[in-house]
Amino acid sequence: MSDNASVKAGVTQLAYLQFEVRDLAAWESFGTAVLGLEVVARRADGAFALRMDGHAARLFVTPGAADDLACLGWGCADAAALELIGERLRAAGVAVRAGTAEECEARRVRGLLSFVDPAGNPTEVSYGSELATQPFRSEVVRAGFVADEQGLGHIVISANTQAESTRFYEDVLGFCLSDHIRCEVHGFRVDIAFFHANARHHTVAFGDRQRKRMHHFMVEARSLDDVGHALDRTMAAGLRVMQTLGRHPNDRMVSFYAKTPSGFQFEFGWGGRAVDDATWTPTTYDHISEWGHHPPEFLAKPSEKRPGSA
Repeated sequence: MSDNASVKAGVTQLAYLQFEVRDLAAWESFGTAVLGLEVVARRADGAFALRMDGHAARLFVTPGAADDLACLGWGCADAAALELIGERLRAAGVAVRAGTAEECEARRVRGLLSFVDPAGNPTEVSYGSELATQPFRSEVVRAGFVADEQGLGHIVISANTQAESTRFYEDVLGFCLSDHIRCEVHGFRVDIAFFHANARHHTVAFGDRQRKRMHHFMVEARSLDDVGHALDRTMAAGLRVMQTLGRHPNDRMVSFYAKTPSGFQFEFGWGGRAVDDATWTPTTYDHISEWGHHPPEFLAKPSEKRPGSA
């Protein structure tokens, strides 16, 4: 596992995500009316960016047929940290390309490196993210989001094997292991490793290969009420709820999951625990939720009795 020094010289947060989507209008409605983010930039081709905190942009939504993650954007402390990460990438045999001035401007960063992770996920590491000139205020997420120095949230990505991605994200990018969840849920085997880059319990997690490059991304509200309101908005928008409200045992997040307009999922949560590397000991959990997180299709219909009911 990477030590604290390597974490500081490595990735420090999830800085941004780029999605390639078929339906830009649906994504704008989803991003603003459901997630509660703010559109901050538009391009002639219909692409736009969204902000959620003090950063100028966190999500980049671009047109295309993939309906998938187009770029995974990590942040690091400064130019020296970016250079060190580049050295580690090259030493690991990874092809690395420095971002052009135009690419840096588009990402609103001072510098970046572009490469592909072991599972084929297009990835960037950057430093010097542009900050917004005005405080962020959401019309629907009244208390705002837990973001800024902790990054936009977390992401669960595809991996060829957990072992391969673990070596890469720990040894090259400087993440630290938070814990594992290994169990069976509704007949499916779950084996997920969770890693942190700052005080957020986990910034990235992976098990094995997904149908898309990612399973879900998570945003964390500062209020439990904002999670409830977000669930109401999700259902009103006709988005498919994948897991009902529940609480995970490892990050203690109270959250729900639903599908984005592109088919991959988002998690909207509150109350995630913080990690202190000085005292943290990774744990393996044998259950994925303390309570809740039920797939709606698994819930009994009102006319049906559950086993053991009167």
